[in-house]
Amino acid sequence: MDTYYAERQRRARELHGSGKKVLGYFCCFVPLELLTAFDIVPYRIQGNVREPIDRADACLEPMSCPYVRSCLDIALKGSYEFLDGLVVPHSCDTIEKIYDIWKYHLKPSYSHFLNVPHMLTADAHQFFKKELETFVASLEGFTGLKMTAERLRRAIHLHNENRSLLRQLYELRKAQPPMVSGVEVIRMLIAGMGMPVADYSDMVNSFIADVSDRLPDSHKLPRILLYGAELDDAAFIKLVEDSGAHVVVDDLCTGTRTFWQDVEITTDPLDGIVKRYLSIYCPRSYIAQGSTREKDLDNRFGYLGRYVRDFKVDGAILYILRYCDTYEMDAPDVRDFLRNQGIPVLILEDDYTLTSSGQLRTRIQAFLEMIS
Repeated sequence: MDTYYAERQRRARELHGSGKKVLGYFCCFVPLELLTAFDIVPYRIQGNVREPIDRADACLEPMSCPYVRSCLDIALKGSYEFLDGLVVPHSCDTIEKIYDIWKYHLKPSYSHFLNVPHMLTADAHQFFKKELETFVASLEGFTGLKMTAERLRRAIHLHNENRSLLRQLYELRKAQPPMVSGVEVIRMLIAGMGMPVADYSDMVNSFIADVSDRLPDSHKLPRILLYGAELDDAAFIKLVEDSGAHVVVDDLCTGTRTFWQDVEITTDPLDGIVKRYLSIYCPRSYIAQGSTREKDLDNRFGYLGRYVRDFKVDGAILYILRYCDTYEMDAPDVRDFLRNQGIPVLILEDDYTLTSSGQLRTRIQAFLEMIS
């Protein structure tokens, strides 16, 4: 795991070199089952918090999402030359914008924009299914293969199996103290984003077998829920845990949102995929409001309440990337919901670098002292 975390492009590069097609993708709204069904290696495009952004500023304004700017920056520097193409969903405005910029400057041999509806009405399911049918047709043209229901069912089974293993990994975090650290978990998640799902499942299974017999240490530290968008480096979670806490559960685009729900087995496999991917909790999606503010908050964030109870959470940290309007505007509502559950909340804004770690540490330590 540690090798594939530190060298996260390694497995994808190996497979590309052996003749496999590798497609880069953004966000957790791209149905990986479709790529797996076509024997395509999915690679989740990531940035680099350790590398300064200097090339991307010629293409994206500096007040854009620093994560997306970092992804584009390292792509312009040649780090993603092993990708055979690009898939971009309509998740937020900056990711939508990156599609045309990436195509213009990097000229991938294959590219596809997936229009994921924001308004989660009954019509949204029908619309998204049509979008997925168009996506399938484009992948058939790209690979020369024909999609079949059986191919797709096998892919769904593989990804559901992987999700089950990841949920088993999270079960180990429910112990007091947890049997695995937040750093170990995020490294596992990131390492798996650059390899075929079967390889990923083998890696998770092996890790679970290794740690299941661990004797937990005796340190009972505050148990933290981490909420936010993209987190593709272990540095921030290490900062929290080194400050005197256990990160026991998350609500991240690179965490639970990628695996917490299975794809339902349906007569037409696409129907199950549509239902699952439109059920991802994300502030970019519209969920019908309740009759009161309290009911509205429970309708939108009730799942966080379940995380709080199941993982015995003592406090929450909302980790917001600078200029991410989507999460910035949702953070006060998330804070209010969690406070109504009796959970203290710390909201932190970061710029996707390691330069602010000293200031963040001071605020995190003060928060942990308050809830200890």
